[in-house]
Parts: sequence; C-alpha cells; structure tokens
Amino acid sequence: GLQPDVVIFSTCISACDKGGQWQKALALFQEMRQCGVEPNEVSYNALISACAQGGRWQIAIDLLAEMDSRGIRLSSYSYNAAITACANGGEW
Repeated sequence: GLQPDVVIFSTCISACDKGGQWQKALALFQEMRQCGVEPNEVSYNALISACAQGGRWQIAIDLLAEMDSRGIRLSSYSYNAAITACANGGEW
C-alpha cells in the first residue's frame, strides 16, 4: 500500500493548522515519527503555526529548540510563528 511520506504528513499538519486544530496537528506529527518519517522544516513550521493558533507557546518554543538541535533550518517563518504562539498564549 501507499506509505505516507514527509510531504503527505506535512500537508496534513498544515491543513490542521489552517483549520485551527492544533491537537490533531500534534497527533499527526507524533504519528509521523512513529512511522519512521523524519519531520523537516515544513513539518515543524506547520506544527509551530498550529500551536500558535491554539496559544500553545510552550510547545512552539520546544519545537523551535528541537529544530535547532536537529540541525533543521530555522527561518523567519519559524521565529514568527513561535512569537505569535507566545503572543496568543499571553506570554509576550
């Protein structure tokens, strides 16, 4: 059968972000890892953005740090999404 890859997972996480479903985005991110699919910059950014929508600033900051520790490029989008999460969570 068809095995989901990083593009499929990232697209689904992004859809959850757009739909304001941060919990589902987080669950998909965890499922992605359980399937042995390594998240990339797009995956992380989509999840950080979803967390921003839900005001989950701690998760967003943890993901930003994880990206850095894994050597995944941090872009202005990554930082802006994390800052938005802090603002939405009342931590800015």
